[in-house]
Amino acid sequence: MTPHPVVLQRVIFPEHGDPQALPLYLDTASGTGTRKSSHSGLAWLRGRRGVELPAFESVSLAAYFNAFPASYWARWTTLTGTRLRIETEGAGRIIVFRSNARGVIQRLDGVEVDGPATTEFELPFNSYLDGGWLWFDLIAADRPLSVVQADWLALDGESVDSGGTATVSITTLNRGDYCTKLLAEIGGDADTMALIDRVQVVDQGSERIVENPGYALATQRLGERLRVIEQANLGGSGGFSRGMLETVEAGESDYVILLDDDVEIEPESLRRAIVFANHCVSPTIVGGHMFDMYDKSKLHAYAEGVEPQTFNWGALTPSRHDLAESNLRQTPWLHRRFDVDYNGWWMSLIPVSIIKEIGLSIPVFIKWDDAEYSLRARDHGYATVSLPGAAVWHVSWVDKDDSHDWQAFFHARNRLVAALLHSPARNGGKLWRENFALDVKNLFTMDYYTVAMRHAALRNVFEGPAQLHTDMVDRLPRVRALGADFRESTLIRDSSRLPLLPARAVEVTPGRADPRPRGPRLLTWSLRTAWRHAFSRPAADAGVRPAAHLPYQDARWFEVPNHDSVLISNAEGSGVTWHVRDPKLFRRYLRDSLRLNLRSRRQWSTLAARYRADLGSITSAEAWSRSLELDGD
Repeated sequence: MTPHPVVLQRVIFPEHGDPQALPLYLDTASGTGTRKSSHSGLAWLRGRRGVELPAFESVSLAAYFNAFPASYWARWTTLTGTRLRIETEGAGRIIVFRSNARGVIQRLDGVEVDGPATTEFELPFNSYLDGGWLWFDLIAADRPLSVVQADWLALDGESVDSGGTATVSITTLNRGDYCTKLLAEIGGDADTMALIDRVQVVDQGSERIVENPGYALATQRLGERLRVIEQANLGGSGGFSRGMLETVEAGESDYVILLDDDVEIEPESLRRAIVFANHCVSPTIVGGHMFDMYDKSKLHAYAEGVEPQTFNWGALTPSRHDLAESNLRQTPWLHRRFDVDYNGWWMSLIPVSIIKEIGLSIPVFIKWDDAEYSLRARDHGYATVSLPGAAVWHVSWVDKDDSHDWQAFFHARNRLVAALLHSPARNGGKLWRENFALDVKNLFTMDYYTVAMRHAALRNVFEGPAQLHTDMVDRLPRVRALGADFRESTLIRDSSRLPLLPARAVEVTPGRADPRPRGPRLLTWSLRTAWRHAFSRPAADAGVRPAAHLPYQDARWFEVPNHDSVLISNAEGSGVTWHVRDPKLFRRYLRDSLRLNLRSRRQWSTLAARYRADLGSITSAEAWSRSLELDGD
């Protein structure tokens, strides 16, 4: 009996048509390159698997979810090629294309079809090491042409289908509407659910997900495979570690897939990640990309890395690329294969075998847990792959600035912890200088609360790794309580409470191009500004009347110091914070910043040795079980 070929990637279409999302599934360009509206493409959709072109129309499947990322399969899996199988009805032409790492497009094959037909193309993975995709175009003849179903398959005899399956683990905190919708989306895709043993939700909120109106549909679709675990709020690292721990102990699954709660997902992404992992040469972390939930064709995060000298995380590719404006065929950089340092835990598949070897998340509440985990896995010989064609839509960061609220503590502390564990640079490289420079910028903008949190973060690191589990329990309320001493920590949302600006005050700055001081001028400007902030008295009425109101985009470290008292809008435009210059606080925090950062550099080797020696114990199942109070279960 001939075994069924393994489907590597299904050609799929959005079940509920969304013009914003359609460019991720279809490129509705004609043979002459004229782009049609998304609404035309929506009219062609025929359910989840099909599309029907009117006579003389054309469409390309060179789109994010339906092109095949051949370079990633060639580099990371055991397969040497794929078979494209297309079932059609009607008359027209199918043309298969490939690209190389530079985005150069080449026609591979083409056939005429007429009537019901099944057409196959065998496509070897040669010349894809550095990049390249595969896709096909459709051209209708003088009658409509329909795709009934299309799949990218493993070649005969090549797929060793391990039957590997996954548990999906979602961590949620008071986002019941988002989370129950996500559960229903996953449960509504039967082909994806065939590879999923269980969907578990670690609920850390006060608004229980089981009481949300959407929970009924989630349970209807997922049935006994849905499990809700309620626990105290231990942040993302606590929720995802619980998901890892429960998956390992259940012994059902080969993988755990970590998902944020506030995402929408293309369920095929989960199936693709599992199938890709099943064919990887060695155990591999497989991550999904991130699109903007409110601007769905915007690719927000594609490939991310950590710069070794500064230990800053960031994008390796252009951010917020709009695939509606420049789709796959028009975007050369998308054709290159990118090797990443980590993938965000908005969607990340982790093999259970890796968890058993290297442990669970570091106990840091939020921030850097995902990046540190992939860096740790790499130290053990396991790669992370951000797989094209697997993605979620997430609320993007464009309307957020969590470097100035209570999360600043976790950004600073956890970046330093991750660097102590994994930085290859001597004495942490340029990290201490970057930290000091960031403190100075925050002091220039009179954001003393942020600096106080960052200094608390450094002092916490000096205490060593053993206290991280206990610190996780009450650090959040302590950080928030620290804000009571700082005026700028309070967000003023009610416009009636905004203080009156003086006559001729700057209400909105012109948003001019970046005039920041550079080169030798930067040094003289910084010294002059620091002297003023440290030793000159602010205006007599600074504490009762701001001199200006700066929009978020204009509240830059070289603009704000021009005022003694200023209102600054937050990133999402929902309120303002009031910053008032305080020479005493400036002198104190500037002195502390220099002292603490020099100490981190001076003690780097000793601290790094302590954290690396204790990494295995603080990430162990036993340590996490104690923190999660599971010892008696």
